[in-house]
Amino acid sequence: MSNVLIIGAGGVGRVVVHKCAQRSDIFSSITLASRTKGKCDAIAAEIKGVKVATAQVDADNVPELVTLIKAVQPKLVINVALPYQDLTIMDACLETGVDYLDTANYEPLDTAKFEYKWQWAYQDRFKQAGIMALLGSGFDPGVTNVYTALAAKKYLDVVEEIDIIDANAGSHGQPFATNFNPEINIREVTALCRHWENGAFVETPALSTKRVFDFPEGIGPMNIYRLYHEEMESIVKHIPTIKKAQFWMTFSDNYLKHLEVLQNVGMTRIDEVEFQGQKIVPIQFLKALLPDPGSLGPLTKGKTCIGVIARGLKDGKRRQVYIYNICDHEACFAETNSQAISYTTGVPAVVGAVMMLTRKWHAPGVWNMEQFDPEPFLEVLGPMGLPTVVADGGDWPAL
Repeated sequence: MSNVLIIGAGGVGRVVVHKCAQRSDIFSSITLASRTKGKCDAIAAEIKGVKVATAQVDADNVPELVTLIKAVQPKLVINVALPYQDLTIMDACLETGVDYLDTANYEPLDTAKFEYKWQWAYQDRFKQAGIMALLGSGFDPGVTNVYTALAAKKYLDVVEEIDIIDANAGSHGQPFATNFNPEINIREVTALCRHWENGAFVETPALSTKRVFDFPEGIGPMNIYRLYHEEMESIVKHIPTIKKAQFWMTFSDNYLKHLEVLQNVGMTRIDEVEFQGQKIVPIQFLKALLPDPGSLGPLTKGKTCIGVIARGLKDGKRRQVYIYNICDHEACFAETNSQAISYTTGVPAVVGAVMMLTRKWHAPGVWNMEQFDPEPFLEVLGPMGLPTVVADGGDWPAL
């Protein structure tokens, strides 16, 4: 049984608290901290039968983080704050000698770059301190890395191609909203696209490559668009047989129409502009205008489908496998007061924490998900709410 500190009280943080509370056999003590303590208190009040302590902390401030970690004395810090804050939290974990886990890679505030280099640079320091950092323990990145590792371990002798496909087939009924932090969502979607092909990343304009994919279990055909996603960088590094890797996501015509208008009028800019004598960042102002993703939970209906199609060789013959999860928005909200986008990120974070605290996955240094045995992780993931479906073989179109 272990003491855990969760930093971040958004939709994902809410799910992490709920799921940690369900596993009191692992998490003997839970503390939730955020810049706004009131958000933590509201989440803690939802939990019945398990006490959740709360605290205020500025995750941009290393001394504040160190003070909090020393007071709480956790075995593990689960970081579900903003990706801009990954490095300060890692610095605080180094100073206090505590293991670290996050769900998304570090992003500089002033440029939309999605690279692991800043966090991989901590490898030697974490190893020397005898502590572990597990990076990207969400769904994508996270479970998609684990699905790829499962394909390499169990279904293919050589993995040559992967297509990671993320569908939100749900609807919240709003004219325009994002299912997670609008600032992070829009930065990601509007960034230059990159995919891996023949040993290098190939760049193409954002959202310029479109396909139609027929999703399983009644979801049906949907438009998917290629974009860059961070797990490709680590997967092709650690599974070097992969010759081609692509990431695809669904977007409605309505979402894309609004996004185009917002881009055209400059509202998605991430640089500062001066307005009435004050410096503002347009995308941060836009975030303040859009619906809080947490408010969409009771409105969102439908399902998500996130998975990996892996192609390669088995016994010298071409073979492919599609590994995926289907998640229902309304069921997620009934359980955790959050829709499936938050749920599919928060549950894997807790499973990653279980892996670390039970020492099924544990070694000093900085690690990505695909570097560990996938099967113990998936054995816990299913019972915690995200079962895995494997379609071995079959005719899935090359994307």
